[in-house]
Amino acid sequence: METPSPKHTCLKLQLKEAQQPIYVKGTWFESRFDLSITDGLNAWICHASEEQVRDRAAQWDQPVSEYVALAERYLGFQHPDSAYGFADAGDGHKRLSWTFEKEGTKLEWRWKCQPSPNSKQTTAAVLDFLMDANVGLSFLGVLNSKKAKLRELRDKISKQEIAGKLPEEEEVSSDQTEPFVSGDEKSEDESLKDLPATSKDVPRTRSRGRGRKKAADN
Repeated sequence: METPSPKHTCLKLQLKEAQQPIYVKGTWFESRFDLSITDGLNAWICHASEEQVRDRAAQWDQPVSEYVALAERYLGFQHPDSAYGFADAGDGHKRLSWTFEKEGTKLEWRWKCQPSPNSKQTTAAVLDFLMDANVGLSFLGVLNSKKAKLRELRDKISKQEIAGKLPEEEEVSSDQTEPFVSGDEKSEDESLKDLPATSKDVPRTRSRGRGRKKAADN
């Protein structure tokens, strides 16, 4: 049986204790996951092995697949009701944490992240993924906007024809059709300012491929 391709997410995570956000890129497999995190200057990584995930899942009486899916849910999108943290853990390490409620009990999951051996390369990979995802989302947004305008105009014309009146100024010509411009005519610099807070399972445009209870730390 062919192994399913991993999923990818990238979250722009705004932390209460920090003015600048961090970016969390997740690669999600069936029974493990990898995280790459950057604040734009420094970077950290976390490789959650199958054994580690299996042990954590057992602590919470969960199937491995459910544990991975729940981690992806909270690290793929920022949940306003969750308290996220990215605290120092000594020797340059960081501890990424998030909270959630289960059956009326507030729980916290934590994973220890080590400094990336190449912060520049890790940061570039995270931001490159986010940029590619943003281009894809912008393209789809512009395309859907154009389609909606055309449908609205078509429906308006149909109603006028049924009523037996088609004002001259409502006639449709090729001159009235707006030209399609990728990125909605924004400059590259403007687009960089509008990076989304999160992206999930978006095809890469370049390759076209897309009581508190705490768990033990690593």
